[in-house]
Amino acid sequence: MNMQSFPRPDHDRPKAVVIGAGFGGIALAIRLQAAGFAVKLLEKRDKPGGRAYVYEQDGFIFDGGPTVITDPACLEEIFAAAGRRMSDYVELMPVEPFYRLAWEDGSTFDYVNDQESLDRQIAAFAPEDVAGYRRFLRYSEAVYREGYEKLGAVPFLNFSDMVRVSPTLARLQAWRSVHGIVSRFMTSEKLRQVFSFHSLLVGGNPFATSAIYALIHALERRGGVWFARGGTGALIRGMIRLFEELGGEIRVSTPVERMVLEGGRITGVVAGGETLPADLVASNGDVVHTYRDLLKGTTRGRKETARLTSKRFSMSLFVVYFGLKKNHTQLAHHTVCFGPRYKGLLDDIFNGPSLATDFSLYLHAPSVTDPSLAPEGCGSYYALAPVPHLGRADIDWATEGPKYRDRILAYLEERYIPDLRRDLVSVHHITPFDFRDDLNSHLGSAFSLEPILTQSAWFRPHNRDAEIPNLFLVGAGTHPGAGVPGVVGSAKATAGLIIDEYQSALATVRTAAE
Repeated sequence: MNMQSFPRPDHDRPKAVVIGAGFGGIALAIRLQAAGFAVKLLEKRDKPGGRAYVYEQDGFIFDGGPTVITDPACLEEIFAAAGRRMSDYVELMPVEPFYRLAWEDGSTFDYVNDQESLDRQIAAFAPEDVAGYRRFLRYSEAVYREGYEKLGAVPFLNFSDMVRVSPTLARLQAWRSVHGIVSRFMTSEKLRQVFSFHSLLVGGNPFATSAIYALIHALERRGGVWFARGGTGALIRGMIRLFEELGGEIRVSTPVERMVLEGGRITGVVAGGETLPADLVASNGDVVHTYRDLLKGTTRGRKETARLTSKRFSMSLFVVYFGLKKNHTQLAHHTVCFGPRYKGLLDDIFNGPSLATDFSLYLHAPSVTDPSLAPEGCGSYYALAPVPHLGRADIDWATEGPKYRDRILAYLEERYIPDLRRDLVSVHHITPFDFRDDLNSHLGSAFSLEPILTQSAWFRPHNRDAEIPNLFLVGAGTHPGAGVPGVVGSAKATAGLIIDEYQSALATVRTAAE
């Protein structure tokens, strides 16, 4: 539905305030603005993006993340909801291989979307696993159909919704872990790592995350892995451009101080010293922050904060962004650098109580695909290390951060990027403290609640609050969860709830426009 069909005076349309301009908040704001709401999108930081914030330094462009774009169809749907084409706003470029998996013994695996190549590489590790992989792919496809296509954008507001899908979840052995289900099909430990690491992309431990998340493999095989020309920030800018073209208003450097709760409903928000009236509010902020800080002093805020803080939260991240005076085109766009341990390291990351002496890394080399992200002849990179969140490990990152950064750079120079420190032009790092302080993330968690089975679907914070009827949630902390397809799916689910709730008011607007 196009905004042009609605009368311009905003006072004639239901007023929506969306808190937080991450992927989920922007996607929701677009859908609501296109449906006839007057939407204000409020962002604490100086530019939109949330976790997809862009750092610009010394001529280099560093995407804060996420940098793995899958299921472009879910993004195209956002633009289509406004009667537009995504290709008019941003260009997505295919990434091949999807990932390169690398181990310290020098062995590698290029995860590509070519069955013959996959079979050949799998056979080099374990010939018997070729057939096992085919069975795993069929399993992943089944989980994709049931868990993503059917349920990914459907809100779970009632326990009966969970009961309804329980037989399917049981049939798919959702109680198993991702690593456990992969191990049923693969005998090679390295191949088990190749096909189980994906849950880390949504904040989950492969040894604890529900096997439902094995659907990510089918998602990638079906839709590919992509990168936006100009970086993930270019996709954010394209979405914001669309939102503003529709008449939406975005305010940056505008942290929300609190929501105004009167008579059991939200009547507005206080932001920048101003009270903004609202018929409804949707929070793309951290779920604990939403209840603990924005509803501070209310019974609902206290109750939900106590419930949420008893949950398990995902790990945090340490990220080093660095620019080199050389573009290392021998690297893959995405490389997973496995360290000497897998399960033991994951135990340390998810359970603490301290920082492990070894690490596994995700190395992002976007200049391989898009040289425009660095000065001519140079390369833009980041290395990401999963680390314990602040509730698991009491680490003074102000002191340990520079030391950890230097260890990571030395490791990469030794194994992946010759002369890294000699060619270093620019460097910047973020720690769990930055997730806590800049993104208001509870415990510095990078992905909100950990995606275990008992914290998924109905067990996850709902897309609409259970007691405040005009308070809605969107983003990683609500259903279906983290990752770009997840938060975009949450926006679709939440928008559906809101549009259904306000359909009579929207009908009045449409009638006035005719």
